[in-house]
Amino acid sequence: MDAQTTFQTERASQYLASLCKHFGHKVPVQYDAETGQITLPFGRCDLRASEAGLALTALADNRSDLDRTVQVISSHLERFAFRENPDLDWRFPEAAASRG
Repeated sequence: MDAQTTFQTERASQYLASLCKHFGHKVPVQYDAETGQITLPFGRCDLRASEAGLALTALADNRSDLDRTVQVISSHLERFAFRENPDLDWRFPEAAASRG
């Protein structure tokens, strides 16, 4: 299962690095200036920085773990980017498909 959101910011690469450095003290991470991956015990978040902003994709085996991954990543990004007050609108494709 996955969920995606994009945070429109001119500081995408900085936030990507901040998130990865922070989580890197506790869980496996990989990152460079444009891409990153944070592997939590219950899910993963893939990050991509561009001129348009920071794209985030959360992945997990089930909805409960996906929700937890989204919550953990969101709360940390909101803390790091508090001056920009990110309004993250996560999209859950599986939920939309099940309604269809």
